[in-house]
Amino acid sequence: AIAPLFIIWFGYGLASKIVITALVCFFPVLVSVIAGFHSTDKDQLDMMKAFGATKWQTLMRLRIPSALVLIFAGLEISAVLAVIGAIVGEFVGAQVGLGYLVVTLNFGMDVPGVFAVLIVLSAIGLAMHGLMRYAARRYIFWIRRNNAPVMP
Repeated sequence: AIAPLFIIWFGYGLASKIVITALVCFFPVLVSVIAGFHSTDKDQLDMMKAFGATKWQTLMRLRIPSALVLIFAGLEISAVLAVIGAIVGEFVGAQVGLGYLVVTLNFGMDVPGVFAVLIVLSAIGLAMHGLMRYAARRYIFWIRRNNAPVMP
């Protein structure tokens, strides 16, 4: 609903698409960061205070590592939503791009062409999701995965 306003404010160029995509991705990440920071174990927080840890040490050594699971969950959602945000930005105002191609093909009643573009967009979304899953596995290495042996 506000995408046309961004087109008016930022023009038809790349800036408006970036702003629309960033806005679409911002809220899932924000909610997951807040939920992640609130999910920190109270006993561990009390232990950090008892040992005299500063707020910076508590943030870096306890709050961020405990929130990473939820942060990466939000990033996975946002990675897929980024594709949707970019397409919405191109639907509203663009002269190039896959969103513009969908609108053009749809106007010309080229159903196979629209489905071809949708398949490409699905592949991009799946690739973005896969990259975020890989990054989560890489940076949250201490979380036990399904069917993974428990480290003694």
